[in-house]
Amino acid sequence: MNLHLFTLNASHAHHALSIRCLADALCEAGFAATHSEATLKDRTHTVLASLVAKNAHVYGFSCYIWNLEPMLRLARELKALLPQCHILLGGPEVSFDTERFTTLPFVDCVLSGEGEECMLEAAALLQAGRPLPRQLTGGPYAAFTRPGIHYTKENDLQGLLYYESARGCPFSCAFCLSGSAAASHAVRAKSAEDTLADLLEFERFSAPITVKLVDRTFNFDRERAKVIWRGLLDARYTKCYHFEIAADLLDEESFAILAAFPKGKLRLEIGLQSTNPETLRAIRRSDRPERILAAAARLTASGSCHVHLDLIAGLPHEDYNSFGRSFDAAYFCCDVLQLGFLKLLHGTALRDNAPSYGAIAEADPPYTVLQTEDISFFEMERLHAVSDLCERLRDSGRFANTLALILPRYLSPFAFYESFSEMLQAETGKELQKVSQRDLFSLLSRFLKQRLPSEAHAAISEALVADFTAAEVRKPPKDL
Repeated sequence: MNLHLFTLNASHAHHALSIRCLADALCEAGFAATHSEATLKDRTHTVLASLVAKNAHVYGFSCYIWNLEPMLRLARELKALLPQCHILLGGPEVSFDTERFTTLPFVDCVLSGEGEECMLEAAALLQAGRPLPRQLTGGPYAAFTRPGIHYTKENDLQGLLYYESARGCPFSCAFCLSGSAAASHAVRAKSAEDTLADLLEFERFSAPITVKLVDRTFNFDRERAKVIWRGLLDARYTKCYHFEIAADLLDEESFAILAAFPKGKLRLEIGLQSTNPETLRAIRRSDRPERILAAAARLTASGSCHVHLDLIAGLPHEDYNSFGRSFDAAYFCCDVLQLGFLKLLHGTALRDNAPSYGAIAEADPPYTVLQTEDISFFEMERLHAVSDLCERLRDSGRFANTLALILPRYLSPFAFYESFSEMLQAETGKELQKVSQRDLFSLLSRFLKQRLPSEAHAAISEALVADFTAAEVRKPPKDL
């Protein structure tokens, strides 16, 4: 009996960890298991043909909000072509809504809980000739803490590789699957020494890669985190490392260690979500946003870490103006300000309690909130425009000189992005991604010169020209 694990990634830069973990667990238990992956952009029939060619007895599909629909289509067609095969669905998008998927005629079994235990149980049942139940739930996988990176059989990968040094999360954030009632809040972690040994294995990849640790809160154990960070300062570790951290857990020793990293080696993702106290209480987040902001600003100022700061629009008790205040508070404290929009994931407390705060979300993945009792649909649309513009102007780094010049002259960064996005829509009638870079420079020049005093116009032109020539080989527009 052979088993095949499969998933669809967002792009070729991603290399899924889940299917590799499952394949390794099956192989270690004596089963014949392989894995493959494709992307959402790949031609469906090409992907389907590759799966049919495997002619596996069992196919395991790893499902997420971004790939659920195409994964279900592939599973349906695969079952029609290979009716004798068994199709198993797993992953976060099916684990917390199992009843919906157990009724699908082309699905033999839905897996929830930790995937290794489920897959091993399913494989054992099938090998023994016993029928599969419609659903299997896996408990904690005891072998998780053993050393290993699950990319040991591959040598030519590049882009983003994933590593898991801990499972579980000590926190109970209401918007997150890791904070759900069904999730484990008892964290199981590899030792600092084993983690460093594993991370050193990534050095055999010659191509530039980023190793993203998928631990929900890497520094939940402050002392363990410091040992690992201190170890990564060793010159033998040459990759870029991405951690999701709780900034309010950093102590002075942590700051000193992080400040010692060479630029480009460390990326830190920090969840702020909001600065509204009522919102933070509702989502069970830290009530110390000022401490998070101070830590993020300090890390950013050090220049050693690339800091991502996350906000979420659509949370309970967060209206349009409140979100604007959170935006302004976070804006100068990070390298990248990531504006997310709340997704009501199955299994989360916010989805269960959506009626209590008037949340209306998309019926299909990714279940993005459209409005709440505190923020209207049209206000959410305005925030989408602000988010797109912030990414295009600020996070791209292509307007650094101009933004440094003009933002102190505005009431707030949010007011600037809000006003400019409204002007763009009124003058172009286009979505931002359809506005060329050259036109964006010209439109920004016109916008600023209409709103700022004439004595500032020369400095604005100089800053815009400097930004344009730094990123473009063409001559700048004459109207800058």
